[in-house]
Amino acid sequence: MTLAAATNENLAEISNVLIYSAMAVYTLAFFAYIAEWLFGSRSKVARTAAALTADPAAKKAPAVTVKKAGGTAVLERPKVTVRAAAGQRDVPDGPGAHGGDEQGDLYGRIAISLTVLAFLIELGGVITRAASVERAPWGNMYEFNITFSTVAVGVYLGLLALKKNVRWLGLFLTTSVLLDLGLAVTVLYTASDQLVPALHSYWLYIHVSTAIFCGAVFYVGAVGTILYLFKDSYETKLASGGRPGTFATSVLERLPSAATLDKFSYRVNAAVFPLWTFTIIAGAIWAGDAWGRYWGWDPKETWSFITWVAYAGYLHARATAGWKGRKAAYLALIAFGCWLFNYYGVNIFVSGKHSYAGV
Repeated sequence: MTLAAATNENLAEISNVLIYSAMAVYTLAFFAYIAEWLFGSRSKVARTAAALTADPAAKKAPAVTVKKAGGTAVLERPKVTVRAAAGQRDVPDGPGAHGGDEQGDLYGRIAISLTVLAFLIELGGVITRAASVERAPWGNMYEFNITFSTVAVGVYLGLLALKKNVRWLGLFLTTSVLLDLGLAVTVLYTASDQLVPALHSYWLYIHVSTAIFCGAVFYVGAVGTILYLFKDSYETKLASGGRPGTFATSVLERLPSAATLDKFSYRVNAAVFPLWTFTIIAGAIWAGDAWGRYWGWDPKETWSFITWVAYAGYLHARATAGWKGRKAAYLALIAFGCWLFNYYGVNIFVSGKHSYAGV
């Protein structure tokens, strides 16, 4: 074995160790997010607010004084959930997973710190994997998975850095990342190897990097859409005089309002859609260089186009009055399902010119 080969093998081992270490830290972050939600559900402030909101006789109740950190704090009576107009809701955003509980908020901050640490460790694993193969680490599904989860966490941390109200996303994100990495190291793992000839192009850096980023952002939008559907059902039940279950109330009252979640998902998907369009165009140009034709309705090309059409339909529906709300949300989830099948289904179960799964 040459010195260069030995060095690359050592780097590959270091990459594996870093990925497993990142999984361990993500697990700690997962439990910290769980603690944030659990302490939030026990929050005296949150319970009092929920009781006031649920009790019709409390509409004229004065502000409530509660004990807090050895002193007292004034809790204003929250608004009763109402619908302001058709398609709109006059609903304040929830307090967040911590539910106003100081200890819950502390665990949330610990979870964010652990998420940052895990992200840096995983990023190190992706970089050392790239060094071990002396190319971009996107030659097979294992490499794509570890890069995808890194970028997804990076998008989340970037939104937090921009002071966006997305800390509620942390528990769902870390759960998905752990599942993604677990699948990567157990089922999709592929030893370091060189690329097939068709992938030796600078378009690998352009096309695949944008595809990974788009997928990560689409994932964030899909989580927001799913939570919107739950929150919208919760608000609808309250508006009709119903009494949601204790668990649903405890969780959903701390999330942003349905209108906020709907707007968040729409803006995220709309912002990244032009980049997805560029991704498909870049792939077509690369195909022209590699295979002498720009488009051949290969399974990967076909499902990329189907995904594009699905997201275009969602954005059009979202801008159409009759299709706003839940109907548009269902289209968004269908579109993300197309993206997932384009990645997992086509790569694993369908043969074509893009069959580089390595599994």
